[in-house]
Amino acid sequence: QVQLVESGGGLVQAGGSLRLSCAASGRAFSTYAMGWFRQAPGKEREYVAAINWSGRNTYYADSAQGRFTISRDNAKNTVYLQMNSLKPEDTAVYYCAATRLLIGAPVVPREYNYWGQGTQVSVSS
Repeated sequence: QVQLVESGGGLVQAGGSLRLSCAASGRAFSTYAMGWFRQAPGKEREYVAAINWSGRNTYYADSAQGRFTISRDNAKNTVYLQMNSLKPEDTAVYYCAATRLLIGAPVVPREYNYWGQGTQVSVSS
């Protein structure tokens, strides 16, 4: 069992930056692949980025490529999402997710077993 708590959301102007954190409790965090997803009002939850158990492999949606960076610190049981050059269309609730997996990292929500409560990111124009 893994419990996830996101933090770091807020209101920022377009072009600004935020760093989201997701702290995990429970055992064997380093055996979990982690993902970040987001959901805007009236839209489906969409994939943003994912990282494998070791942090060696990272994956990004086209919308995040080049602007966002996912990373993890297994000693701290934490995964991060550094978001730069933010745009109004990045406004959404951001969720982190975990699934026990030692090869790769899923990019679809249904393949994740554990979810945080979400943190709001709002980008003004």
